[in-house]
Amino acid sequence: MSAPREKTVALRTERIKRARGKTPATPEAGFPATRLRRNRRSDWSRRLVRETTLSADDLIWPIFVIEGKNERSQVASMPGVERLSIDLAVKAAETAAGLKLPAVALFPYTDPSLRDEQASEALNPNNLVCRAVRAIKTSVGDIGVICDVALDPYTSHGHDGLLVDGEVDNDRTVEVLVRQALNQAEAGCDILAPSDMMDGRIGAIRRRWRRTASPTRSSSPMPRNMPRRSTGRSATRWALARCSAATSGPIRWIRPTPRRRCARSAGTSPRAPTW
Repeated sequence: MSAPREKTVALRTERIKRARGKTPATPEAGFPATRLRRNRRSDWSRRLVRETTLSADDLIWPIFVIEGKNERSQVASMPGVERLSIDLAVKAAETAAGLKLPAVALFPYTDPSLRDEQASEALNPNNLVCRAVRAIKTSVGDIGVICDVALDPYTSHGHDGLLVDGEVDNDRTVEVLVRQALNQAEAGCDILAPSDMMDGRIGAIRRRWRRTASPTRSSSPMPRNMPRRSTGRSATRWALARCSAATSGPIRWIRPTPRRRCARSAGTSPRAPTW
């Protein structure tokens, strides 16, 4: 019974040998066959093949906010960086919009007298960052506002989480973070940026946000920057309509830069093809 199997194996081996004999060996990739400096020789060729560019569209202006009026305060750990009162933060946002920056990110310096172990000030609709968001959205045109979702600016101990017996209570912290995120969204924040490092907080925020935006709960507060139907084509139509109302120019779909197929690789690679 072993003879047919041995014959089959022998035939397969022979076909492989014949195929190898007819197919020329693929030259090994690398120098001198590959000379990537050709693509970098002149300005026009560099612009033709480059995959990454840096422009004002890629930048976000961080603004550190303090209480007061016409107030500036140096940040000791970051030379040349200042904390600004809300009126100056609005002027900074206007400057950012004039430079065509897409967004500003707000980071509040909460008065130590308002901090406690439960981060209560984070849930205050009139806290510093919420007032700054409203002022910028009212005074400045088409610019996005990003808010940091974290409790360290509001806790007396400086941790991102609530402490129980000296340990961070992850789940209790997530509950507060969800309420903080909704508070910032109500103020007009465009992008929520959690930086607290608590497990599960992204999903918790999304679930609560969807429930809050449900049309069956019209009595619940709904962030003005969120559609009642948060998924599917209706959300896309809502987002496009909102952008259309906020901008004077037409809405254009910007196609992302495709990955070019490298001549020496069967897969895709961000590297430009070799000429």
